[in-house]
Amino acid sequence: MGSVYKFRARFRFESIRFQEKSPMKMCALPVVILLALAVPLCAAETDGFKDLFNGKDLTGWDGDSKLWSVQDGAIVGETTKENPAKGNTFLVWKGGELKDFEFRCLFKLEGSNNSGVQYRSKEVGKFVLAGYQCDLQYTFPNMCKLYDEKKRGRICMAGEVVTMEEKARKNITGTTPDLEKLKTADKKGEWNECVVIAQGNRLIHKINGIVSIDFTDNDEAGRALSGVLGLQIHGGAPMKISFKEIKLKELPAK
Repeated sequence: MGSVYKFRARFRFESIRFQEKSPMKMCALPVVILLALAVPLCAAETDGFKDLFNGKDLTGWDGDSKLWSVQDGAIVGETTKENPAKGNTFLVWKGGELKDFEFRCLFKLEGSNNSGVQYRSKEVGKFVLAGYQCDLQYTFPNMCKLYDEKKRGRICMAGEVVTMEEKARKNITGTTPDLEKLKTADKKGEWNECVVIAQGNRLIHKINGIVSIDFTDNDEAGRALSGVLGLQIHGGAPMKISFKEIKLKELPAK
C-alpha cells in the first residue's frame, strides 16, 4: 500500500477512535491540521522576498573568481598581500536591472578595509560599477552611509536626513530617528543586518533595524532610478567580507 493510502487509512482509524471518545475532538482534529498546514503557506505568500544566493555556489553572480568564493554557506570576498584587488571590484548579480525594491542581507566585515552593497548602478568596466552604494564600514558616521561610487562621493552620512538638489547641492534637513542608538548599532566582527530600500527618488539604509540614512535625490543629472546590484571588495588593505541570507523584494513604483 502506498504512503498516501497508509496515511488516509491511519487518519480514518484515528478519526474513528476520536469519535468513539468525543465528537468534539473528532471535529477539532481536521481544523487543527488545516491550520497547521496553512501557516507556512501564508508566510511564504505574504513575505514577498526571494533568495538571491543558494548557499552553495555563485550561480546567478559574476565576479573575479580569484577574490570571490562560497565558504560555510556565505559569499566571501577576500584579498591578501599575495592576492590583492586592483582597485574596487564587484560581484555582480546577473538578475537584471532593479528599480524599486527592498534588499536585505547579513554581512560580516574583517580586516582594516570596507565593503558595500552597490545598487541602481552601471557597469563601467569588467566587474567595475558606478552608482549608489550602501557603504559597509564600522563606526559612526560611516556604517551604512550612502556613497555614490565614481560619481558624487559621500552624499549622505549615517544619521543624516538629506535632500540632494540640482547640481549636487546637499541640503541636510534633519537627523534620523534613534540617532543615539545608531551610533553603537554596528557589531564589529559579528554578523550585522543591512537593509536598503529604494523607492522612486527616496533611499533608506538600515543597520540592525535602525535607520542609518534617509535620502531624497532631486538631482536629475546625478541620480539613478534603476540599475544593477553588486557586492564590493575595496582595493587597498587586505580584507574579508562575508554575505549571507541575501534577499530581495521588488516594490511598486512610487
